[in-house]
Amino acid sequence: MPAAEPLPPFAAVVATVERVERVSPSFVRITLGGAELRDVGNPDRTLDQRIKLVFPGPTGRVARIPREAPDWYGAWLEIPESDRGTMRTYSIRRIDIDASGATRLIIDFVLHLAEGATGPASLWASRAAEGDALTVVAPRRGRHDAGGIEFAPGGAERIVLAGDETAAPAIARILEELPRNAAGTAFIEVPEAGDRLGIDAPPGIDVRWLVRERGDGIVLVHGEALIPEVLAHVGERSLPPIVDDPAAETLVWETPQYSESGEVAETRPNTHDRYFWIAGESGVVTTLRRHLVRDHGIERAQVAFMGYWRRGVAMKG
Repeated sequence: MPAAEPLPPFAAVVATVERVERVSPSFVRITLGGAELRDVGNPDRTLDQRIKLVFPGPTGRVARIPREAPDWYGAWLEIPESDRGTMRTYSIRRIDIDASGATRLIIDFVLHLAEGATGPASLWASRAAEGDALTVVAPRRGRHDAGGIEFAPGGAERIVLAGDETAAPAIARILEELPRNAAGTAFIEVPEAGDRLGIDAPPGIDVRWLVRERGDGIVLVHGEALIPEVLAHVGERSLPPIVDDPAAETLVWETPQYSESGEVAETRPNTHDRYFWIAGESGVVTTLRRHLVRDHGIERAQVAFMGYWRRGVAMKG
């Protein structure tokens, strides 16, 4: 009898909303539950794990992707467009598993509700109610070969995390999983002062919340609070212009293991004193990458730069 084909590392499951909590002016925290979540997610190593959420489309029907499909994405594309819904990438704020094994995924959504700025994910989150269903594509429990985790500090003595509100949930998850003797700095840029959320960071991590709305009628654009703080951390005092290339077809994504630009990836382990993990708006991330790598000589083995979205562009997938 031939051996059974191994299950794919990702599973597509249907989850239901169990709780909706407006935790700040810009964030809504949604707890997802359901029997199908029992064998997905790795609470012992979540970090910045990326998962896919598929929101129901105009028909309201949930996209049913075969759970054991070897190519879940291809299976999703085979669903009629009217029922396929919209897919977006998110990170997990927390995984809770109770004594019975029931699993709950907690996701923090950023609410972009200004006219012209609301996408399908933000709109869904703003209207979500208990009992609503959606499809989740996440790693199977115990599988660490699915990819989607970029945080890899190696033997670095100090950690530097930086990002805007879209990266805040991943930064928070990373901080709460770090060893309690970890040291470093986290820079988190958010729209309003009320968006400073609780993070159980190690005592040796300095968490700095940077607010764009200054309270005097001045509202900074994305990156104007974050960039100077990160560059000052490495000794630079000038504020460079933010790189903004709306014609770019891809988001910046440069890690020691992968380069969107085609650069030769660093293969040796990170043994440097500092490790940088930077994510958020692509122009801001690109600006920081240019200065840290070009002007400060920080090697690629020390950094992960990830553009989660681009200003003025409706992202897909």
